[in-house]
Amino acid sequence: MRLVDLPRTTSFQLALRFLLLFGAASIALCGFLYWQTTYYIEAGIDDWLSHEQAVLAVVQSSTLVKRLEAHVVADPTLERPLTLFTADGTRLAGTHLAMTAAELTAVPMDSPFRFVFHQGAHPFVFRGLAHRRPDGDVLLVARDMEPSHKFVEVLTHAFIIGGLATTFLGLTGAAVVGFDAMRRLDGVTRSIQRIVGGDLSERLPTHGRADDLDRLVLVINGMLGALERLMQEVKGVCDNVAHDLRTPLTRLLAGLERTRRHTATAEDYAAAIDDAILETRDVLKTFAAILRISEVESGARRAGFTDTDLCEVVADAAELFEPMAEAKGVRLLLASSDSPALMRGDPSLLFEAVGNLIENALKFTPQGGCVTVLGFARAGTVGFEVVDTGPGIQADERDAVLRRFYRGETSRHTEGSGLGLALVAAVARLHGMELTIRDALPGCRITLVRHDGADSGIGKQPPADPANSNDIAMKPAAE
Repeated sequence: MRLVDLPRTTSFQLALRFLLLFGAASIALCGFLYWQTTYYIEAGIDDWLSHEQAVLAVVQSSTLVKRLEAHVVADPTLERPLTLFTADGTRLAGTHLAMTAAELTAVPMDSPFRFVFHQGAHPFVFRGLAHRRPDGDVLLVARDMEPSHKFVEVLTHAFIIGGLATTFLGLTGAAVVGFDAMRRLDGVTRSIQRIVGGDLSERLPTHGRADDLDRLVLVINGMLGALERLMQEVKGVCDNVAHDLRTPLTRLLAGLERTRRHTATAEDYAAAIDDAILETRDVLKTFAAILRISEVESGARRAGFTDTDLCEVVADAAELFEPMAEAKGVRLLLASSDSPALMRGDPSLLFEAVGNLIENALKFTPQGGCVTVLGFARAGTVGFEVVDTGPGIQADERDAVLRRFYRGETSRHTEGSGLGLALVAAVARLHGMELTIRDALPGCRITLVRHDGADSGIGKQPPADPANSNDIAMKPAAE
């Protein structure tokens, strides 16, 4: 944190702009108050001059002289001078003010004016009102402006001091705000540098103020969390790909080397080639599944969304896997609904998701067990569900099985690449559906449901069990 960086901070510049704006408004306000104050003072003096002149204008000359002499005795100062002049400027009575004939001729009659009277080295500024009487004499009524000038001077000094104080406080506040912003941004910068250095667990600091910067930091921290998760998933995928493909590739290499050393007949070579082809197909199948998941997660398939009836998709998938169920001795039941389960989606991806769930259910359900498949539209929700009577999925593994290549304890020794449920989760995210895994007591219940007009995700609780709805009937999938 350096002082030279302070003027470049947005907070300091914003505070400085507000200070300039407030200063301009203050100058305009002070100017208006100054103008109104001086106008009010002069208007009050003019009213007093007019009143005094009106009172003395009707007084006879002899009586006026006596009143003016009495005024000099009562008010010997020059604060409110009253003087009667002849037409040639000779003072007849009143306050001792000197005025030549030329000056008296230049004075505007019956209109307030400003003049200066010098008494020794001290100049006095007056505002006066002159009136020519019927006999030709001129009566001058005046008032000293020094008290008014002092008041205006004090007011001006107050405006200047207030402006300087406001400027100082404004600059101090701008500096404080700027230093605070610099301190917070330095903390953010250090955290970003650590993140760039490879520490993906680092998060930007917040200060609990709920201001714009904190809200932005919270959003960025959420993004960093998602990036960390994605990087971990990418690392996990790479590790799992290397681990899962090492075994088939090792078998493939060992079989080819063994065939080269020991095989002598064409039939042995053909059998070895067939085994290599099978191993290669398994490897390609794994890569195809990875690419399929990436394609779904990219969201490019949203352009092909159409109105789709999930009940029809579920029925087609159940019909496809009915022979597999019969061969294993497992009952495959289709729960049909009287009303269609319509939603916008990709029919082929939804069919693939239902097919993966049915295939997994049949794989882990023992002979004599049962797998139930249903599509539903009820209470503002639409979705499908697959229920089996197999060993189920442990509660602590229900989030993990949605990751690529994850193999649970019950499936570790069965065929497969661990990508089926990852593909189902990707299809659910693409269609804005909630994927939940629950116990079926016995077995496992996997539900994909979408709420109309609501944001969806994975791991939320589904609505009431659609299998218990009154408008759903169970029947074998082959019917």
